[in-house]
Amino acid sequence: MEKPHKKLVAWQEAIDLTIAIYHTTDNFPKEHLFNLSSQIRRAALSVASNIAEGAARQTKKEFTNFLHIAQASLSELDTQLEVAKRLKLLEEDQHRDLDRLLNHIDKLISGLIKYLKSGKPPTNTSSPFTPYPSPLQ
Repeated sequence: MEKPHKKLVAWQEAIDLTIAIYHTTDNFPKEHLFNLSSQIRRAALSVASNIAEGAARQTKKEFTNFLHIAQASLSELDTQLEVAKRLKLLEEDQHRDLDRLLNHIDKLISGLIKYLKSGKPPTNTSSPFTPYPSPLQ
């Protein structure tokens, strides 16, 4: 059975973000494993999870609420990545690439929210299901 969230570019990109975060935090010193690394991973996973849970809800309003939660998780992740950068756990280019991906996903989620609220697709695409170019490609 094909789940509706798997067709959403925002969810697909959020999964890519989560994988990138896991690979990045694998390189953190072990003393950060149970605090910052774990927190960063949970926030990244929360983005994709909330998009999926929202897509499974019965109403557009419920879906929209979960998309807002996903955006809040992006903000949480942004803060944690800034801390990691300032602690010199992330290289400048790693942080820049992850930040670019966070902003890209935020725009996708915002477009999906606008689509759900208005019933019209965002102006820069024909549908929230149309792939956008990834900022990391």
